[in-house]
Amino acid sequence: QVQLVESGGGLVQAGGSLRLSCAASGRAFSGTNMGWFRQAPGKDRVFVAAIRWDSVRIDYADSVKGRFTISRDNVKNAVYLQMNSLKPEDTAVYYCAADISPWSMVLQTDEGAYEIWGQGTQVTVSS
Repeated sequence: QVQLVESGGGLVQAGGSLRLSCAASGRAFSGTNMGWFRQAPGKDRVFVAAIRWDSVRIDYADSVKGRFTISRDNVKNAVYLQMNSLKPEDTAVYYCAADISPWSMVLQTDEGAYEIWGQGTQVTVSS
């Protein structure tokens, strides 16, 4: 079973950068597809980015393409979200999530496919 803890959130000015980290515990991490989602105040949680267990397949929401980069380190049991050119509309609580289907070749963007979630980290972008 994988457990997730996010970090790296904070307050940043528009145009700035942040790097979110998600530390995973548990032996199953290397075969687990991982995703980042976010939830803005008063809105539903939405997909941001996902990475397959082998890092070969990566997917992004249109709203973050070209600005955000997802990566993972299966030795350190961690997944990252590098966020550049941040905008006020990126303000949200960001969640790391794990799709526990082992060694899945299908990269999911639907939050319903992710069974394990971190507690979230707040990102606030000021204008």
